[in-house]
Amino acid sequence: MTDKTMTPEDVVARLRSGMTLGIGGWGSRRKPMALVRALLRSDVTDLTVVSYGGPDVGLLAAAGKIRRLVTAFVTLDSIPLEPHFRAARQEGSFELSEVDEAMFMWGLQAAANRLPFLPVRAGLGSDVMRVNPELKTVTSPYEDGETFVAMPALRMDAALAHVNRADRLGNGQYLGPDPYFDDLFCEAADSAYVSCEELVADFGTAAPQSLLIKRHAVTGVVATPHGAHFTSCVPDYDRDEAFQKLYATTPWPEFAARFLHGDEKSYQSAVQTWHEESA
Repeated sequence: MTDKTMTPEDVVARLRSGMTLGIGGWGSRRKPMALVRALLRSDVTDLTVVSYGGPDVGLLAAAGKIRRLVTAFVTLDSIPLEPHFRAARQEGSFELSEVDEAMFMWGLQAAANRLPFLPVRAGLGSDVMRVNPELKTVTSPYEDGETFVAMPALRMDAALAHVNRADRLGNGQYLGPDPYFDDLFCEAADSAYVSCEELVADFGTAAPQSLLIKRHAVTGVVATPHGAHFTSCVPDYDRDEAFQKLYATTPWPEFAARFLHGDEKSYQSAVQTWHEESA
């Protein structure tokens, strides 16, 4: 057995410019934000980002880290469209490949199973095929002869995810209402790094279905209490709606200067100070 514990800085030191990077979570829910913030402090750039996008995409887009984005949406949930993503996209700062949510999921499934593609019905008869001319269709070899979209595998060099609990071996447990496909992100990547609210020695009598992330797919584990902030990490904490609104309405240079000038401890302290001043 191997102790896979790392720091956020250890994880980022293993990333390289030009990589394809997957980021787990969903919109503004259980995103590995501490790892994303560590990535912001690095010189890693020119990334292809694969994500059910939220503020992870917004932060990396505003910082000029993204070359290409593969996504089904980029949202803050309570704020429908991520504003920093929108600004960067309107400026033409990066390429965008936007597909249906189900197509995205099957792309992860294909990559996790080391398949070049999987046939899906989603996308047929929609503008998804028009705006993604590289997508191709396949015909069933059986009697039905049905036509499907051949959704290519979303293979990644590395993936980041955040869970409620993890052990030092790389097993991860989610306690909220949804796994958000974090297991597929880990299995679809060459290396995967999982941050967690708490490191545990064992999972006791935990329901097996909550132990979704398995150690064989995980390269490193990072203990980052409140590391999904300002996204939610239910049941440990809900989304910080007040701070998310601040993020969405503050010009990027001002937000970055106030909250992203130091390490993760500095960020958490700056957030606490802002809340106290706003009370």
